[in-house]
Amino acid sequence: MLQATRRVTRWAVLAAQFKNLLIVILLAATGVSAVSGRALEAAAIAVIVVLAVVLGFVQEYRAERAIEALRRLAAPTTTAVRDGEAVVIAAHELVPGDVVRLQAGDGIPADVRLVEAINLRVDESALTGESVAVEKQTSALDDPDLAPADRTNMAFAGTVVTYGRGRGVVVATGMVTEFGQIATLLQAVGVSRTPLQANLDQVGRTLVRAALVMVALIVGLGLLRGQLLLDMVMFGIALAVAVVPEALPAVVTISLAIGVQRMARRQALVRRLAAVETLGSTRVICADKTGTLTRDEMTVRALFVGGEMLSVTGAGYDPHGEFARNDETISPGQVALRLLQAGALASDARILRDETEGQWGVQGDPTEGALVVAAAKAGLDRGDLMAQFPRIDEIPFTSETRRMTTLHRSPDGVVAYSKGAPEVVLESCTRVLEEEGEVPLDAQRARALLDAAADMAGRALRVLAIATKQADTRESAEQEMTMLGLVGMFDPPRPEATLAIQRCREAGISVVMITGDHPTTAAAVARELGLLREGRLVTGVELQAMTDDMLREDVTGISVFARVSPGDKLRIVTAFQDRGYVTAMTGD
Repeated sequence: MLQATRRVTRWAVLAAQFKNLLIVILLAATGVSAVSGRALEAAAIAVIVVLAVVLGFVQEYRAERAIEALRRLAAPTTTAVRDGEAVVIAAHELVPGDVVRLQAGDGIPADVRLVEAINLRVDESALTGESVAVEKQTSALDDPDLAPADRTNMAFAGTVVTYGRGRGVVVATGMVTEFGQIATLLQAVGVSRTPLQANLDQVGRTLVRAALVMVALIVGLGLLRGQLLLDMVMFGIALAVAVVPEALPAVVTISLAIGVQRMARRQALVRRLAAVETLGSTRVICADKTGTLTRDEMTVRALFVGGEMLSVTGAGYDPHGEFARNDETISPGQVALRLLQAGALASDARILRDETEGQWGVQGDPTEGALVVAAAKAGLDRGDLMAQFPRIDEIPFTSETRRMTTLHRSPDGVVAYSKGAPEVVLESCTRVLEEEGEVPLDAQRARALLDAAADMAGRALRVLAIATKQADTRESAEQEMTMLGLVGMFDPPRPEATLAIQRCREAGISVVMITGDHPTTAAAVARELGLLREGRLVTGVELQAMTDDMLREDVTGISVFARVSPGDKLRIVTAFQDRGYVTAMTGD
């Protein structure tokens, strides 16, 4: 279980309100006014101080309680094997050496070395930024220093199983997991003064100096005129108190509180009042890619069928979109329809719609969800297809075969549909479907398919090949198949992200993408968002080769950081801050 830093008590929140030099000066002024017999003035200043302190305390204490409530919502459980029996236990009770069972939908409670992985795929986007679920396996890896995204025989705490099932041995829990190390890094970051707090402290110091000079001058001049020392001291202190703007702390606190309320109406929780002003002073925004700049929803963007490339519009899991050839909208032909039908039938995902929110979603693997959504854009409903072509058998996906094949009953007998890596599926095909019908898959057509797959991959699309066959038996289902075509999919940028980046530029704010995803994918998304117009892309390997001084010098010329670790992200933000930029990090 991740260990939180020491809980903030109400007294600590209250005491923090007095860590403001102006408040301290006003308290001193209250005392001086009371001692000098100005009770009304002392009472007025005290009311202003109490108002500012109470308002700040109420806002920040409510935020702390809300954060605490969010923590309590997360009480995960897991299935562990104890004394030979599977039992459900609280995740925080796990210890290294425990054996846990994993299945689709499970959140992984600890870092686990897999000993069984049956079609196991894990969504690691929260940890690595990978938008595609990672295929897991059990074999030992040669390199002991691989990044988490490349440790395919491990399942990490904080990630989610999207497909298949598995079993593994717990090797790390709590703060020593990969996720826990991120928490450790964050807890080591000190709380710095915001620009507003720094400016107010500077104002306070200036007022103190001015007051001291004033008192010295008044006392000196009075003594030269023969006035009593005590009278001059009291008169000087009274004038010094008058210099202090008593209403300033209250005005600042009320202004920040109004900002917090406006943020709350936008579903944003602000922990400290001063953070609202810091947002307004931001010069650089470091944004994660997956789920922040992109939708975290795989979407089919291209089809290669009948020897030509088609584009598919629409984003996310909304089953509305169009098909186009050379930017001209068309109705998908018979080959494209056969391809989309096969993709939907060889998938287990389902499209869902939240009627209250009006949002579309997918239950199941995101890649298969993209295929089902693409079929729906062509008017093919997976439920109707499954009723027409019921599944009778399945050859599941494995990391070794890199393909999945399903067998269905049809009016013409048993038909098999296979989807997988292009080079794997292509090897099992002897024919290809074109508009005029099935034709032999000769070397020229095979080369055209491989070139199309390479072109899609170069555009950062994940490519699947889909094939079919009239099959008599399960054993012959994946032999002498007919290639239907290729599907290219992508996690698209959010439509509102491009406009947000443009507005940031107009406001003088730089936006930098920092992601754990592959450089090719990161570059494709960045180009669509307009992030690579001026700066360049740097990978995690290149970043590791930079010293802190080199990074600090070059950081303003870099627009995209790809394949980086959480520790790298903290280092990048620190480099911007060292250059004097107020820097925000969003998404992680």
